Amino acid sequence: MSEAGGLRTLKKERTRQAIADAAIGLFLANGFDRVSVAEIAAAAEVSKPTLFRYFPAKEDLVLHRFSDHQGESGRVVRARRAGEGPLAALRRHFLDRLAERDPVTGLCADPEVLAFRRLVYETPSLSSHLLGFIAADTDALAEALAGAVAGSGGGAVAGAVAGAGGGAPELTARLLAAQYLAVHHALAYRNWSRLASGMPLPEAADGAVADAGTAFTLLASGASAYGY
Repeated sequence: MSEAGGLRTLKKERTRQAIADAAIGLFLANGFDRVSVAEIAAAAEVSKPTLFRYFPAKEDLVLHRFSDHQGESGRVVRARRAGEGPLAALRRHFLDRLAERDPVTGLCADPEVLAFRRLVYETPSLSSHLLGFIAADTDALAEALAGAVAGSGGGAVAGAVAGAGGGAPELTARLLAAQYLAVHHALAYRNWSRLASGMPLPEAADGAVADAGTAFTLLASGASAYGY
């Protein structure tokens, strides 16, 4: 990439971030439905056509913050350690993110993060659009899990799938992917709820780790018949 091209890319990213920051600030202060696109464009000092070039829908101004994690669970499965099962890798990753207080786990006491999640959870149009991200994540994880079965070379994992009478490995992979993503978002909501209600972070963290243990044990007991 040329120096000029790099500068253009940097300028575009700064513009995109400025628009998103202005939008989220207005949404948190006034509510999602009470802020117009024109107000956001004015606050960000851009035109409405420019805003829509960066964010085709109003909901994208909020949900772009989830884009950094798009497909993350699938990447975790593909990059898992030698000899580590897919579900074990997902569990380890989730617990690591809890320990780091990653906002994606809901276990982040930063007031702006708590307010941002409240905005998403309590705005119907944002919650419904979030389902699109979950669907894409499910596709990516299902593909990675199916690859894990295929990569077993017809060994124990694939044999367990066939022996369980579960039919096509693609179906079992998709069902487990859907279950995992549902668990992930349920845990994140529960963690956020604790903090939003005023629970101290250390106590909320203890509960988050215990809940993760319960959730992954249930996933594993159901998934074990299929070799995961």
